[in-house]
Amino acid sequence: MKSKRKKGIALLLSAMLMTALPSCASEVSRTDSSGVKKPAWLGGSEQTEDASSEKQDSEEEIQTTIVTTTATTTTVTTTTTTPVLKGNLYDCNGELLMYSGQKPDGSEERFTNDNNKVSFANILNKLSSGFDETFEDILRDKNPEPVNGNDKIGRSIQLTLDSNVQNAIYQYMANMNIVGSVVVMRNDGSIMSEVSYPSYDPDLYSQDQDYGDTLSWGAFCNKAFQNATPGSCFKIMSEVLAAKHGITSLYDDGTWVDDGATIVNWDHDTNWSYPIAERSLYSAFVNSSNIFFAKAFNQIGKEQVLSDLGNIFNFGPGYEIYCDFGSLENNIEIYCNDDLRRSAFGQSYVRTCPIYLAALGREAAFGDMVKPFVIKNIVDTNDFNKVIEEGSKPNEVIGSIPEELRQGLLDGMSGVAGNLGLYVPEGYHLLAKTGTAETGSGDFLYITGCVKNNNDNGQNGATASNYSDYRANGGSYVIVMQIQNPKDHNFSFASESAQLYKGIIDIVFSN
Repeated sequence: MKSKRKKGIALLLSAMLMTALPSCASEVSRTDSSGVKKPAWLGGSEQTEDASSEKQDSEEEIQTTIVTTTATTTTVTTTTTTPVLKGNLYDCNGELLMYSGQKPDGSEERFTNDNNKVSFANILNKLSSGFDETFEDILRDKNPEPVNGNDKIGRSIQLTLDSNVQNAIYQYMANMNIVGSVVVMRNDGSIMSEVSYPSYDPDLYSQDQDYGDTLSWGAFCNKAFQNATPGSCFKIMSEVLAAKHGITSLYDDGTWVDDGATIVNWDHDTNWSYPIAERSLYSAFVNSSNIFFAKAFNQIGKEQVLSDLGNIFNFGPGYEIYCDFGSLENNIEIYCNDDLRRSAFGQSYVRTCPIYLAALGREAAFGDMVKPFVIKNIVDTNDFNKVIEEGSKPNEVIGSIPEELRQGLLDGMSGVAGNLGLYVPEGYHLLAKTGTAETGSGDFLYITGCVKNNNDNGQNGATASNYSDYRANGGSYVIVMQIQNPKDHNFSFASESAQLYKGIIDIVFSN
């Protein structure tokens, strides 16, 4: 009897589960004239009759109780939870970037706007550990009101990214064969564009798990968020540290041998002025002298260098910058004197990413580092213009260059920009630092610059309710360009890539 009772209960449970399972109606999406495929709950098509007839599926939980007819009463409760579909991702102008639909089996499927899907793939897609994964909790948090009658749709996010600029820069990099990344940041810390080339078509790889597993770190990874050796862009920090410790001139011999290690300047075999008995800090920065800054760090000492980098620039272990899209974790390790010296020009064990370089460029231009961010607002999925909750805080200062040390750096960056010979729009001027970094996979070239409005005090454009009038309010742009394939262009130094950088400036100001 005992075994038969168990079997009987098992059969009852099986029958109960078969009848209690919710039906999963398929939602058919269609593409409108803009190329945006819309799911049913956004007006793409109507649900099937099965979906409308199963009204019990709209309940958050379905509970079923079975009571046996034996002397002993046994209660078995099962719970089926219907998942909340993710809300949408929009760009700063309301362009739809990503949204959810349902497969025929009822499971969720994410769609991307065909106009933007490649340029954004390694920034947004879950395959690349992008924003769609990072902001999962927000996107699955129920929208305040049902969306077209569906109460299991999440809230949506308005990003600070501009799809027009993103697409134009991506296409420019493709046309010019620039393997690497470009970051454009407004002066409030909002990221306007975060491009990594090459990217991929997510529709082609979403079904290939083996290939998809490599997208977050392989050839198609997000290079803007990937740490690498920064080269002489690090000298933005080295200049401030040298000035802080009163090192304003040094003997520069062009080639320096100490403790058996040799450090050379990039022009050591072409500049007949060496040795330079009294090289100024300004000259060392503008002409990118490795020896000057190596000697400066050697004089300052390891402990003070690490302390200053952390306290002024949030650089190094223990000084992670926790942004809304993830943390910026810069690396510097010093095991010997040679490591200390080479760190001064961004080599040895120094690692950072282009997004951090954008924050650094902002600090160089305005004196304060602000935290980078990409969430502008959390919005109602029914109405993009209805803000549910403000996003990340703009102009959040996380580090500052002492007032008395700012002008020397500005003069140096103006000098570098002058040597590049680039025209910028009227009412603006360029501040820049170039960097040529030796990496394990060849040289990387960088230009970290700020196209600064002449009247910008760091707050211009910040009061705008959206970014459409940012430039009209006198806002400035920090632009970082990274080139990982300089040999394809016959470039030996970052300064040779200036005209490519000019192309990025032109795109930013034409959109």
